Amino acid sequence: MKSLLKGFFYWFIKNVCSKVRGGIQMTECYIQIDASRKIIHVDMDAFFASIEQREHPEFVTQPLVIAKDPRTTGGRGVVTTANYLARQYGIHSAMPASKALDLCPKAIFKAPDFELFRSVSDQIHDIFHEYTDKIETVALDEAYLDVTENKKKIDDPIYLAHLIQSEIWEKTHLTCSTGISYSKFLAKEASDYRKPAGVTVISEDDAHDFLMRLKIEKYRGVGKKTVEKMKALNINNGFDLYQKSEMFLIKEFGKFGYILYRRVRGSDNRKVEYQRERKSIGKERTYPHELNSMVDVERELSKIADLVVNSLQKHQKHGKTVVLKVRYSDFTTITKRITEADFIENDAKLIYNEVIDIFEELPDPSKGIRLLGITLTNLANLSFQNINLPLYQK
Repeated sequence: MKSLLKGFFYWFIKNVCSKVRGGIQMTECYIQIDASRKIIHVDMDAFFASIEQREHPEFVTQPLVIAKDPRTTGGRGVVTTANYLARQYGIHSAMPASKALDLCPKAIFKAPDFELFRSVSDQIHDIFHEYTDKIETVALDEAYLDVTENKKKIDDPIYLAHLIQSEIWEKTHLTCSTGISYSKFLAKEASDYRKPAGVTVISEDDAHDFLMRLKIEKYRGVGKKTVEKMKALNINNGFDLYQKSEMFLIKEFGKFGYILYRRVRGSDNRKVEYQRERKSIGKERTYPHELNSMVDVERELSKIADLVVNSLQKHQKHGKTVVLKVRYSDFTTITKRITEADFIENDAKLIYNEVIDIFEELPDPSKGIRLLGITLTNLANLSFQNINLPLYQK
């Protein structure tokens, strides 16, 4: 069956998508470009490392690697990311932590705190939702936003990108780079073009020149092995790729060749896939001055519960599980949860009572608390309601 489909694919390319010019048959499909969309790709700058620098200002002036210290793991571990100082030594994500240590023996190694990273990512996504609900999350630190029609009623996507960057900085003290174009592929390429804190626009008129200059390893999806094959075929940049026929690229790279033929011509009509369910909704706060009393803790948890309920209402969700996160002055972090049989009503007082019950099982706040967070998980749409049937009543 697979060989039959492959045979049909080649027949289609050869017979349906070909033209004859001067007796020479050339494969040349009609390339469709939808340039009416306005897509912003937001990519946080060294996201995990930047969060740790925010939490630990002393890291700002030092090479920082987000990975378990290979000196304590027997050399095991992989780099999640690194700050820009560490990158100057050649350290990059997916590199063995032991190699990062060899490249920069004076680097600070910090084990990733994915719970913290997810909570900050949720905070940033709440900002995105102020502008549009057409959001495709790619990772904790990047997302596509379709702002063709947006909640701010602003036509200029460049202005929107600046607003998003400013609000993220104001609320999180983190920077991001944005790429603006009519397609996801070009928006992604644009956001990577001028980092950190850059804004790059690729219009339909600019796309061809931009893509011709782009090094082949910068084309999304072209990995190390593909780069080696490209170089062997003397394809070093977009211009070289553009010269190759569709049949040649399909023969050499299969389905990916079909995609590359279109992308180098500025065509990528994939939609921003935004209809995805949120798995959790939460808020957390880091305090510049430690909380040392139960009165302080209760006051702050009450405020956070209000914020969580507002977010739940905005997304029309409710949940069954309440999660409390507490980080103490010595950076010990404790996360505990309660799961109810029924969905918890979106009432700040009820959620506050749940987390106070959890907090009573934790160490005394007098040791100093620097972070509190509340998250609701096991979410469902508010349109779904539990119905308790009185089965045993007469």
